[in-house]
Amino acid sequence: MPPRRDVPTAVGLALGAAADLLLADPRRRHPVAGFGTVAAALERRVWRDARAAGAGYAAVLVGAAAGLGAGLDRATRDRPAVRTPVVAVATWAVLGGTSLGRAATAMAGALDAGDLPTARALLPTLAGRDPSALDAGELARATVESVAENTSDAAVAPLVWGALAGLPGLLGYRAVNTLDAMVGHRSPRYARFGWAAARADDAANWLPARLTAALTVACAPLAGGSARGALRVWRRDGAAHPSPNAGRCEAAAAGALGLRLGGRNVYGTRVEDRPVLGDGRGPGSGDVVRAVRLSRAVWLAAAALAAAARLAVGVGRERGNEPVPKSVHPAVRAATVSRVPSGRPSRHTA
Repeated sequence: MPPRRDVPTAVGLALGAAADLLLADPRRRHPVAGFGTVAAALERRVWRDARAAGAGYAAVLVGAAAGLGAGLDRATRDRPAVRTPVVAVATWAVLGGTSLGRAATAMAGALDAGDLPTARALLPTLAGRDPSALDAGELARATVESVAENTSDAAVAPLVWGALAGLPGLLGYRAVNTLDAMVGHRSPRYARFGWAAARADDAANWLPARLTAALTVACAPLAGGSARGALRVWRRDGAAHPSPNAGRCEAAAAGALGLRLGGRNVYGTRVEDRPVLGDGRGPGSGDVVRAVRLSRAVWLAAAALAAAARLAVGVGRERGNEPVPKSVHPAVRAATVSRVPSGRPSRHTA
């Protein structure tokens, strides 16, 4: 019987999530920062105001990251004692759930203290909008929206792709999401060049965003919220958001916490009037803390589901590796032996 390599992967996903919960992001020499440095250097060499150039740029970088994951997958295939820590380290490196919560908690502290200059200085770590003219309520709204959206982008989505595609999924997703953050903007420089990265990120976050919304419904009571409200607002308002993914997460969070999100956002010289999500009150600093609590519950639930799903894949593989009778048609034989799911990660809108 072949080794159950999905058991080490499942354990590695769980250990990596635990490491993020306890340690947050690596403080120095973060692999994602290293990838960003390489991506920026390549952009300087290949940038053209054309979609084709941007598509090639994204394909090379995402392909390299996923290829590294595939190489690690092959190298550890028959070495479960090595595979588990490799998956754990990769999962820890690509997750950002705890760092997201810490940044939002720091914002809540500044708002509680009435320290608007500090709160405005903190906002760029959470959202891309211009903080210079935002009051306490708007800073709280921006933070809650960022926590809701990035619970999917920074935590749930990597876990989903780790469950679906193992190491290539973990590294490939983080590459796509990082490129979206770097070049997936609606600015004159990146409107064409960043189109492919933004569309790839939209596609890769489609399933994770909806899982995030569903888990927000399930976990709402853990943050003193309403599961019924989360489901109602998600279904009613989720599609109104300009992002195909962020709106689902933000609407579910608004309903869970009894808040009203959306409104006017300023990004440098660009202004967007977002539809209202939810029908409660505007957020305050206390709601930021509640959003962090809800976010943590959601992504930890996603970690448990990812590990369980990977274990289920392992059982399926064992069954799939049973001999196929010679009388079976070759096409059916190939489909039976290779029943392994494969997978591969919106523009940042908060």
